[in-house]
Amino acid sequence: MPAQLQHALDYMRLGGWIMIPIGICSVAMWMFIAERLRMFRDLGRGDVSVAEAIAVVSDGAELRPVEGLRARLVRGYLEQRSGYPEIDCQVMQHSAMKLRGLLRARLAAIAVLAAVAPLLGLLGTVLGMIETFDVIAFFGTSNAKAMAGGISVALITTQGGLVVAIPGLYISGNLSRKSRHLETMLDEITTVLVRHIRSHGAPAREGDTP
Repeated sequence: MPAQLQHALDYMRLGGWIMIPIGICSVAMWMFIAERLRMFRDLGRGDVSVAEAIAVVSDGAELRPVEGLRARLVRGYLEQRSGYPEIDCQVMQHSAMKLRGLLRARLAAIAVLAAVAPLLGLLGTVLGMIETFDVIAFFGTSNAKAMAGGISVALITTQGGLVVAIPGLYISGNLSRKSRHLETMLDEITTVLVRHIRSHGAPAREGDTP
């Protein structure tokens, strides 16, 4: 085992059992953050323009194989369109609703995990202080070595909770802003496409009967 990892494990062990839920919160939070970052990167890396989306929906043009937000919206619509304008407007709105849920997924969990971590650290602080006072009650203040265990629990758990919470809350705020920006863009393109479907209709898929 690398010396750095062993040192980290020894340091966490000094914090007591409360470091286990703090560590679980940290791992889960960063897994969700990584998944959201990858998702938002994919949505913004390659996309169709508004004009291309209109051409696909109104004129039956071919949709480029990209994974941007507009492309996913149009692709979801194409999979379920009926050829009837009123029904297709609802299909487009339903496709947008599913994408909106995708944009918001896990953001609440990230914020909760980031908020829970310092509370767990505070719990560790209380437990460490109780342990310290128990030692003082038995041995007085002359046994510094016996008191060190409780003080270590109090300080290390507080530090651990803050180390998890501070970057988690910062990144959670950034992800929420990115999600709101993408939702605004989604609402705009959905409104434009619904208006074009109502005005010009949409070509039915091959094999569909009007």
